[in-house]
Order: sequence, then structure tokens, then C-alpha cells
Amino acid sequence: MTPPPPARATALAGPSLPALRTVPAERWDVALAGAFLLVMAVERIGSAGRLHGGLPLALALSAAVAGPLAVRRTRPLAGYLVGAAALSAEALFVLPSPVSPYADLVGLYSLGLYAPRRRAWFGPFAALLGMAAYFADLGRAYPVIPAGVLFLWLLGWAVGYGSARRAEQREAARLLLRREVVAEERARLARELHDSVGHTLNVVLVQAGAARRLLDREPERTRELLHGMEHTGREALDDLDRVLGLLRRGAGDGDAEGAAPQPGIADLERLAERLGRTGLRVRMRIDPAARRVPRSLDVSAYRIVQEALTNTVKHAGAGTVAVTVRCSAGRLAVEVCDDGRGVPAGYAAGRGLLGVAERVSVLGGRVEHGPGEPGGFRLRAELPVP
Repeated sequence: MTPPPPARATALAGPSLPALRTVPAERWDVALAGAFLLVMAVERIGSAGRLHGGLPLALALSAAVAGPLAVRRTRPLAGYLVGAAALSAEALFVLPSPVSPYADLVGLYSLGLYAPRRRAWFGPFAALLGMAAYFADLGRAYPVIPAGVLFLWLLGWAVGYGSARRAEQREAARLLLRREVVAEERARLARELHDSVGHTLNVVLVQAGAARRLLDREPERTRELLHGMEHTGREALDDLDRVLGLLRRGAGDGDAEGAAPQPGIADLERLAERLGRTGLRVRMRIDPAARRVPRSLDVSAYRIVQEALTNTVKHAGAGTVAVTVRCSAGRLAVEVCDDGRGVPAGYAAGRGLLGVAERVSVLGGRVEHGPGEPGGFRLRAELPVP
């Protein structure tokens, strides 16, 4: 006898476990209610001779006890109240069923688990009233039994209520973490736009102003400035494309940042050359050891210098700026000093310096800025090297 083909064997094996997992929870609740009703109906039919109110009434009350379990997730309070009332009526007017109290226990647990916080607290009081009705006769002779049952029922409610509250706390923590991650990502992208695109646009504006002033007097110099503006504008577009790549990366476009890497300490000479086109003289001193720091420090050092030089171009009116980057004793030190007009009255850190402080803080370093010793403005940041 040949065995059936694999497809036939799979069909005979019934639904797979993943298929069962896709069944809506409400359908499982309907199945649970049906199972309780079936067992209770069999028990009621078997004890039909002892039912005081007759079999039809007993079956109707069994349906009222088991049926609300079908809505134990969507209408937990209403379902439990109906089931508890039917259970009390069954005990008072027909005959207590040995199965229906367990349906009531499932309903009370579901009330604590699925009902909102305030509505869930109706559960213990409703359970107390239901127990009083259920044990109206037995409780007088054996008070320990209803007390023990009530304890177990309240324990079931407490387990459901505690599980729900822990789930709420986990969800609140998840949402808080998500908001923090989104806020950090927005701040990071804002820093990237400010540091890269903002810097190059400021250089373009300075060059455009110089070209306007020299247009009639020095056409050759004006041509050089316009050429520099074109070159700087292309760099601004490259920076903007890289930052937009950071945004697209979350949508599955791959590692856009890897295609256009962020600049580092090795690119500071090119930055000084760019600023030189504006008429600012940049003296750059870079320790060879500083070129071997980790990538996070490498990028941060470049951005710190870039922001300091941008502020020099925008606000200082300086002719010369000195940049020093050195690495020693496990610290990367970045210092930028200019010979400009210094710190004005009412000086307060702007968006760029606040971004520098955020970068340095994330890396566990410290930053200070203010008047330089011979005048002008000075910014110094120290970053620990891991």
C-alpha cells in the first residue's frame, strides 16, 4: 500500500500552528463560552430530576452564565454582571451547578484584566454580593467555605487586574521611550542641518556680500568669489543630500550615510580653505595622534570646529582664527580662538553653541566658550578618548 502524497498528509494533519495563531481572540472567547455552556448543559440534563425550577429555566440560566464569556474582552463589566446575576439566580431558584462558578471566576478574572481601571473595581463588590446570594443557605452552617471561595475569587480578580496594570506601565514606558528616541533623532537631524548646510550657506552669503562690494572695483576678485560661491553651493547640496539620506534610510533606502560619509578631522584643512575664500585667515594645528581617534570623536571634532568658524564668519568680524586639535592623556582637545570683536553685552549661547554642548555632553566631555585672553572669542572642548 503506497503512502499518501505529502500534500494529502498535510491536509489530514489539520490546521498548522501559525494558522491557529491568526484566529481572532474574540473567536476563542466564543469557543470558550460554548465549551462552558456545553458542559453545563450536560450537567443540568443529568441532574434534571433534582432541579426545582425545571430544566428549561436551568438551561436558560446556564446560557446566561456562560454566554457573557464571549464578550469578556469587549464588554467585561457588563458580561460579568450578567453572569454573576444569573449564577445567583441559579443558586436561589434552581440548584447550584458545580460548573457555573468556574465560568464566573473566568469572568471576574477577565474583568480585572480587560476593563478600564475604574470599571475593574466593580469586580470585588459584585463578587461579594454574588457570593452572599450563592451561599445564602450553606454559608450559615459552614461560613469557612464561602470565605475561602471569596478569597480565591478575589485572588483571580487581583491577578487579572495586576497583569493589566503592568501591561499599562510597559506600554507607557514604550511610548515614553519612543518619544525620547524621536526627539533625539529630530535634534540630531537639526544639528546636522545646522552644522553642514547652515555653515556652507553662511559662507556663500559672506562671499556674495564681498562680491557685491568688489563688483565694480575688482572684477577679477569678484570672479574668484563667484567661483568660490559656486563651489561652496555644490558642497551645500552634497551636505543636504547626505542629511536627506539619513531620513530616507529609515524608509529602507539602505545606508545613505555610508554613501556620503560625514567629514572628520582630516577634512579640516579643506574647511579652512573654504573659509579662506571669504578673506578669513585660518591657522590650523592638528596633532597627528588626533587623526587616529574613533569615528564618533572624529566627526564631533570637525563639527565643533565648523560651528566655531561659522560663528566667527557671522559675528566676530575677525581677520584671523587659530584652530588647535591635539590628543594627549586620553583627551581630545579642540580649541578655536579668533581676533574679532569679542563677546558683546548680554551674550548668550545660540542654537549652534547649544548643539555643540549637546554633542560634547553625549560623549562625556566638557566645553567652555567666552572671551579670549588677548581678545576675540575662544571655544574649547575636551572629549575623552576611549
